[in-house]
Amino acid sequence: MLAYILKRLFWGVVLICAVTWITFVIFTILPEERPGQATLGLATPNIQQQFDLEGSLPEQYVTFLQHVVLHADFGESLRQPVEVRDEILTALPVTASLLLGGVLMWLILGFTIGFLSALRPRSLLDKGLMVFVLIGVSAHPVWIGLMLSYFLGYQWDIFPIAGYCDFLYDPQSSNLCGGPRFWAYHLVLPWFAFALLFAALYARMIRATMLEVKNEDYIRTAYGKGAGEFRVMRKHVLRNALLPVVTMLGMDVGLAFAGAIFIESVFQLPGVGQLLFRALPGLDLPMIMGIVFLVSVAVVVVNLIVDILYCFIDPRISLRGGSSQEASAPLRRGRRVPQVTESPTEA
Repeated sequence: MLAYILKRLFWGVVLICAVTWITFVIFTILPEERPGQATLGLATPNIQQQFDLEGSLPEQYVTFLQHVVLHADFGESLRQPVEVRDEILTALPVTASLLLGGVLMWLILGFTIGFLSALRPRSLLDKGLMVFVLIGVSAHPVWIGLMLSYFLGYQWDIFPIAGYCDFLYDPQSSNLCGGPRFWAYHLVLPWFAFALLFAALYARMIRATMLEVKNEDYIRTAYGKGAGEFRVMRKHVLRNALLPVVTMLGMDVGLAFAGAIFIESVFQLPGVGQLLFRALPGLDLPMIMGIVFLVSVAVVVVNLIVDILYCFIDPRISLRGGSSQEASAPLRRGRRVPQVTESPTEA
């Protein structure tokens, strides 16, 4: 187990190094040399000048690593005289709250719909849930967010239309709204609008995987031993449906951040997506570089966590790099049964 985790950590570090190199080339080597942009009457220096990138290309890359990796220094914004790191740290809790709550909600919806549809396939319940899934797949997150804001916020006044409350109330902060209850109350509509698209995709995948697993021999054996349908679905079928879900969850981190940009725009959430939305028209390269680097590292870290979770979800995965035949050999009383092959003469 430890050797496998260390190996995955090593490759995670390699991927992060590759991310830093690509970021360095895109944001410091490829852009044209510009003296800076006029901001509030002052000339803000570009990335090369802020990082003092001089000398050969390897020397510039080492200097870039010292700023970005060691000190988390992405320079100063070209739009206003503020540090990019401070702006990202201020907006990061908002986006993290949206992503974490949205992921939890879409997993709950996806597993519930997929499980109920696989439990009663081609029934009226299954068809009704698939209609709900079809709406979630077809509708754009902006349209969903606007509809939720209009009906549940403006017309019926159940949830707030826009705004964000801090998780912890700080009387010294400019945001007078705070506390876990108000934090969750203001994020219910953004969570649901953000989760509906992904919940529809995951529900279809879970339903298809569970229906496929139901035809396996060990499922029929469980039924033959007298196990109930709900127990078989929960204990045997659902566990095997977790592997593709965990795989997609690691791959959907970057796509989820793209969806967060739309949700933050609809509900006026001051998150990282809004920073990127304001930085793109003005070519604020330090801000764009910091956000791209943050999202890239987050994708690498989440996929690393997914690889480690594989060990606990599926014990058949060989952690020592053995062959698939050895990993899938049958076990009896805690010992591996040797594989016996017959020669042509013995047959």
